[in-house]
Amino acid sequence: MAESSRIRLTRLANSVLQPGFVGTTAPDWVRRRIADGLASVVLFGRNIVDPEQVTALTASLRAENPDLIIAIDEEAGDVTRLEARTGASRPGNLALGAIDDVDLTEQVARDIGRQLHAVGVSLNYAPSCDVNSNPMNPVIGVRSFGARTDVVARHTAAWIRGLQSAGVAACAKHFPGHGDTNVDSHHGLPQVTADAEEIARVALPPFTAAMEAGVRTVMTAHMLIPAYDTELPATLSPRVIQGLLRDRLGFTGLVVTDGIEMGAVSDLYGITGATVRAVAGGVDAVCVGGESAEEATTVDLADALVDAVLDGTLPEERLARASRRVGEFATWSAGLARSTRPDRSGSDIGLVAARRAVHVHTKPGTGVAFPLAGEAHVVELSPTTNLAIDGRTPWGVADPLRALRPGTTSVRITESELSGGDDLLDRVALAPAADRALVVVVRDAARYRWMSQALEGLVRRRPDTLVVEMGLPADDRPGAVHLATHGATRVSGIAAAEVLVGAS
Repeated sequence: MAESSRIRLTRLANSVLQPGFVGTTAPDWVRRRIADGLASVVLFGRNIVDPEQVTALTASLRAENPDLIIAIDEEAGDVTRLEARTGASRPGNLALGAIDDVDLTEQVARDIGRQLHAVGVSLNYAPSCDVNSNPMNPVIGVRSFGARTDVVARHTAAWIRGLQSAGVAACAKHFPGHGDTNVDSHHGLPQVTADAEEIARVALPPFTAAMEAGVRTVMTAHMLIPAYDTELPATLSPRVIQGLLRDRLGFTGLVVTDGIEMGAVSDLYGITGATVRAVAGGVDAVCVGGESAEEATTVDLADALVDAVLDGTLPEERLARASRRVGEFATWSAGLARSTRPDRSGSDIGLVAARRAVHVHTKPGTGVAFPLAGEAHVVELSPTTNLAIDGRTPWGVADPLRALRPGTTSVRITESELSGGDDLLDRVALAPAADRALVVVVRDAARYRWMSQALEGLVRRRPDTLVVEMGLPADDRPGAVHLATHGATRVSGIAAAEVLVGAS
C-alpha cells in the first residue's frame, strides 16, 4: 500500500479519537497528533489546577487547531472535574430532580456552561439522561434526575438548554439508558433484562427530549441489551446505534463512546478490538484516556483502525463518515462558543439549589433538640465511590458544620476500619458524643450492608441521632431527624449544616 494512503487513513483514524493525557500543560505528543488530524481531546481532574491554568491549557491546544473539540466530564454534583479538589459548587441531577423546578435546572446548567466556556471547554459529557429505576444501581444513583421518566425527561431538556445557551455543547448519556442496571460498567458488563416495549416507555423518552432540546452529541452505554442485540454491547451494536438511535429516533449528530477502556467492553475485546468494533458499529468518536492516557494507547488505537480498514474489518467509508461527523460537530461547537460572550462573573445559584434540595423528616417523640442548640459530634461513614467520581473530592457535613459551630468534633470511618474491631463505634462514635448531639452522615446507606448496619446500631443506641443521607435516599428514614441532601457536593454539605443549626 502506498505510504500516502496510510497517512490519509491515519489522519481519519486520529480524527475519531478523543484521548485524555497526563499533565497540566499540553504534551508534545498531543500537539503532534493534532497536526496529524486529532480533532478532540478530553480533560480530566488530573489536568486541572485552577481556572487560569485550564484557560492557558485550552488556549495552547487551540493554537494548534482553533476548532479543536475540548471535552470534559463535568456533570457537577458528585461527578466534577473542574472542582474535584474543592467539591462542586452546584448540586447534581438528583437534587435538581427532587426540587423539580425546570427553570432552576436551566439556571444551574447555564452557570456550569458559563464556567466551562470561560476556560475554553467546548463539549461537556453531560447530562446523564438515565432513569434510575434500579435504586441499587452502583454507578448512576445521584447522577440521575430521578426514578420517574417524566421528571428525567423535562430536566434533561432544561439542562441541555441551559448549558448550550452558555456556549458549550451538551452530550446526552448513556444511551439507551443505564438506570436499570446492577453492575458498574467500569468493571463488568451490565445486562438490561427489560423488553423493548419497557425500554421505549421508561428509558428512551429523556433521549428524545434531549434531541428536541437541540443536543448534538449522544454517548453510548457499555451494556448488553438482549431486547435489541443478544451478542454485542450497545456501544458496539449496529442494531442499537444505527437501528435504534439513528433510524428509529432520527438522531443525526455525533455518537461518542463512554470510556472505551472500561471493563465492560475492553475485557471482552481488548481496547483496540472494542475501538474497531465501536466505529464499525456506527460510533463516530471514541473516548479514551480515563485510565489509558499514554501516547502509546492513542497510537495503538489509530493503528488498529487503519489496519481494520486494510484487512476489510472496517469499511473505509464508515471511518470516513465518522470523521465527517466529527468535523461537522467541531465546526458547529466552535461556532457556538464564538457566538457566546465570555462571562466570568460568579453566581450563588448552586448554593441556592442545594438549600432547596434538602428534605427534612422529624420523628416525633424522640426528645431531640432540633435545630442543634449545643455542639455536635459528627460521624461520617465513607464508602468507596465508583470510578466516575474522583476519590479525592471532599464531601461531608463535618467541615461546614464546624465553620458554623467551631466546637464540632468529627470522625470519618470506612468499611475496612469498621471491620477491624467491634468496639470501634463505641470508641470513636458514641463515646465522644456522650455529652453532645450525635450526627451520622451516610452516602447511599441502602447500597452498603456495612454502612446500613452501622447506622442501625448507632440509632438503636442513640435514638436521638440526627442522620444526614448524602446519597440516594431510601424509603426508611432512620434517626430522630433525617436530612436528605440528594448528593454529596460541597454546597450540599453547607446546606445540610445550615439546616442542622437553624441558619437556613
